[in-house]
Amino acid sequence: MIDGDSCLDDEETGAVVRAAARQLKLWREAAGLTQAEFGRAIGYGEELVSSVERGRRIPRPEYLDAADEVLDAGGRIATMKEELAEVRYPKKVRDLKKLEANAVEICSYNNSVVQGLLQTPEYAQAIFNARRPPFTSEEVEQRVAARLARQEVLDHTVSRCVFSFVQCESTLRRPIGGKMVMRQQLERMLEVGQRRNVDLQVLPLDREESAGTDGSFRLLKLKDGATAAFSEAPLSSRVMTDPKETTALDVRYGAIRAQALSPRESLAFIERVLGETRT
Repeated sequence: MIDGDSCLDDEETGAVVRAAARQLKLWREAAGLTQAEFGRAIGYGEELVSSVERGRRIPRPEYLDAADEVLDAGGRIATMKEELAEVRYPKKVRDLKKLEANAVEICSYNNSVVQGLLQTPEYAQAIFNARRPPFTSEEVEQRVAARLARQEVLDHTVSRCVFSFVQCESTLRRPIGGKMVMRQQLERMLEVGQRRNVDLQVLPLDREESAGTDGSFRLLKLKDGATAAFSEAPLSSRVMTDPKETTALDVRYGAIRAQALSPRESLAFIERVLGETRT
């Protein structure tokens, strides 16, 4: 029930986690409890308590709630949850989440997997489980949670952002996680594709011309009028803000959308693929 230390490699996270660790240790010592005694009282092992107090592990909300109750902190330990939640995920994920929160339009083309903002928990877990070299169980859990947290931006009652997703047909037919997981994923896409702030399109494999052969990417048009782009590639994903690069990707995205099925046609196409998973 404790997050791993894979996201503790940046300065911002380290500072927040060390401050929380010091506070937890001071509260425990003030209560006159050893690490072993405290661990037994909150349901954790001594080794994990030690890791938290050394700043090597990020305590989860339930750990902080238990500590607050056992140490009679009156909610002062529990208040750490919000601050720690902000640094729980890798810096790249946090930076991308901030960009998405500041966007008025997000455009995404994907030709390998379903776009992260559209993924179900089961599909996301299958993606991370397939990674080589493999992630640890804690890293998989952390990354799935981070991906799902980013999906809050899709809610039009929270954000006025509009979305355009283009998925290569291959991403609909590749049964990542198995038939049942893929069926749930297709159902999720149909649900999201009917939202008022979302256009979801499919680029069929039978198109003779495709502007999307160079790979997946995202465009984020920000509130201040600037555009950021995120190019996705193994070991080298990066954010771009140079107008020459973002303009080139914007032109490419326009061509991809023109080559894809319309949103209405795309939802009907996804319905047909979904029907195929039931046979």
